[in-house]
This record gives sequence, C-alpha cells and structure tokens, in this order.
Amino acid sequence: MFYCLKLILFLLITVPAALLTVLLGLFDAHGKLAYRFSRSWTALILNMGGVALKVVGRENIDPSRQYVFMVNHQSNIDIPVLVQSLMNFQLRWIAKRELLWIPFFGWAMWASKHITLNRADPLDAVKSFQRARERIAAGISVVVFPEGTRSRDGKLLRFKKGGFFLAVQANRPIVPVTINGSRLALPAGAWRLRGGIIEVIISKPIAVEGFRPGNLRHLSAQVREAIESHLLNNGSQAPGTTPNPSEAIVGNNPLEKRSI
Repeated sequence: MFYCLKLILFLLITVPAALLTVLLGLFDAHGKLAYRFSRSWTALILNMGGVALKVVGRENIDPSRQYVFMVNHQSNIDIPVLVQSLMNFQLRWIAKRELLWIPFFGWAMWASKHITLNRADPLDAVKSFQRARERIAAGISVVVFPEGTRSRDGKLLRFKKGGFFLAVQANRPIVPVTINGSRLALPAGAWRLRGGIIEVIISKPIAVEGFRPGNLRHLSAQVREAIESHLLNNGSQAPGTTPNPSEAIVGNNPLEKRSI
C-alpha cells in the first residue's frame, strides 16, 4: 500500500515536471536549464526509492573544467546516480537513440540535449561525436559508458573505442568512475528500487595528450584498470556505511553533504 502511494505521488510530480522540462528545452540550444531542472527529478527518484549515495574522490576533479567521465554500467539507475554524484557539473550522455522513446526519461534526455546515436549507422556516430565536441565547447562534460551496454553479471565488458576517440579529439582528460551496488538496487528487468547504499568512486583524471585516434589501446587499458581496481565483487557488493573525511553521503542519510 505504501509503495502504491509513493508511486502515485511520484507520477503526480513527474508528469508536470517532464512537461516543464520539455518546454525549457525548446528555448535552450544546449539544454542547460532543462538539465538543472532534471537534477531535482533524479533526486526524487533516489530518495523515494530509499537509495543513499556514498561518493568518494570529489577532490580529484575541478568543477570549472570539462571532462569525459567513463563509468562502468550495471543498472538503469546509474544515470540518476551520476547526476546526483556530480552535482557541480553539467553532464551529457552519449546514449542509444531508442532511449528517447521512454516516457518522461526520454523527454528529459531530449530537452537536456543529451547526445543520442543510431548504433547501426556509422555516419550517425560521426555526427554524434561532433555534437559531443560542441557540448564540451559550451562548458559541458560528457559521460560515456565504455562497455556500450549494461553488464548483466557486473564484470567489465570489452571497452568500445568511441569515447576514447572523443576525449583525444576534444583534448579533454578522462575521469574513470566506478559504481558499486547499483545492480543490487535495480537489477536488470526490475522497475522497483530496492534501496540501500550505492558507492561512487571518482578516480584521478587521466591526461590524453600524446595519444592519437589510431593508438588508443594503452589509454583504454589505463581507464579499465582504474575502474576495475575499485569494483567490489564485480560491482554487486554494497559498500559500508561509515564515511570518512574523504567521503560524502548524499540522499537518505542523516549526513546530507554535497561536497568533500
């Protein structure tokens, strides 16, 4: 019964919020206003789902700079998790175009000017990278899931080259980010959040100077090693609840902190 009431409340808030987000997107070339507004929606999703975030390593990144964030991908909840974990950044995803057809979520993606692509069309991929460079030039950071899809068992899949090509072409550092616990909070095929703690570990940026589009294997290996080194039981283990001075808890937790 309580879950049904929460679902009704969520829909009552989400429907008008989604419509307002679309309206904002009509008047903003880069979707910055719509993205700011959508942050509140992602916070609502996590809080109503009983999810708290444990964010480690914010001191490694500078909010005044633009990065290419590369993140392991295990769950549909990863995007709201990243929006809340990187609150000081304007973020845009490179994602498959089919996501635009998801009610509310897809509308917010369109309004915020996320970068979608048709994975079956190589020419469209080239256009998508051009749009990503335009976002970076406008002061926006880009998020890439280098595996290209969700991992069903939490183990890192083979990395695709596109995100590395973008980082080198745009000359922006890559920030490896590891997510632990999202697969437990929202497994594949599930729509109801189980709650709990999701850990986000932000590694130090990796410079791309000296790399060329035709030789990205070493760069990919560095990013993979950084992400993999922080995975707990293939990303499925729920982290501990005791923070230390280099950690921040965001969401359903008495320690409501936004910076470290």
